[in-house]
Amino acid sequence: MSRLGKLPIPIPQGVDVKINGSTIDVKGPKGQLTLEIRPEVSVSVDNNECYVNRANDSKKARAFHGLFRQLINNMVIGVTEGFTKTLLINGVGYRAEVNGNILILSLGFSMPIEYYIPDGITVTVEENTKIKVSGIDKALVGKVASEIRSLRPVEPYKGKGVRYENEQVRRKVGKSGVK
Repeated sequence: MSRLGKLPIPIPQGVDVKINGSTIDVKGPKGQLTLEIRPEVSVSVDNNECYVNRANDSKKARAFHGLFRQLINNMVIGVTEGFTKTLLINGVGYRAEVNGNILILSLGFSMPIEYYIPDGITVTVEENTKIKVSGIDKALVGKVASEIRSLRPVEPYKGKGVRYENEQVRRKVGKSGVK
């Protein structure tokens, strides 16, 4: 039995979980999320707790057991609290600004980069160097944050680029002949 999969998912007040055949809908104060459920697992809701059970003991069913429990848990957390990732920009002249649903980044290239923000995601910029990506879908928040980071990853010599707030960058020593 999966240690993670057998744990019940607590459903807080104000969150509505509905199972319609092979889909599960989670509605809360921040919005609504939908997930397609695989036939290897089944979901049931009993008195403010959600349970994920597997159909058999095949390797595939065991793998999906813990996965779908965590996906549903992330949906419940997303519609109540939401998810946030913070990116930091480091470099001379590097800055960011939001214009409508477009994030405009100046990252040392000849032209500024325009990143179109998808629906369901809000991006705010603080002090021109701190980007906060937030939304109710954990996977989408992580994807948008990684796409923004990939526009100019941190280089190891001077530390210039876009990085996550808690990311540690290993710095390298430059050429030994130059002082």
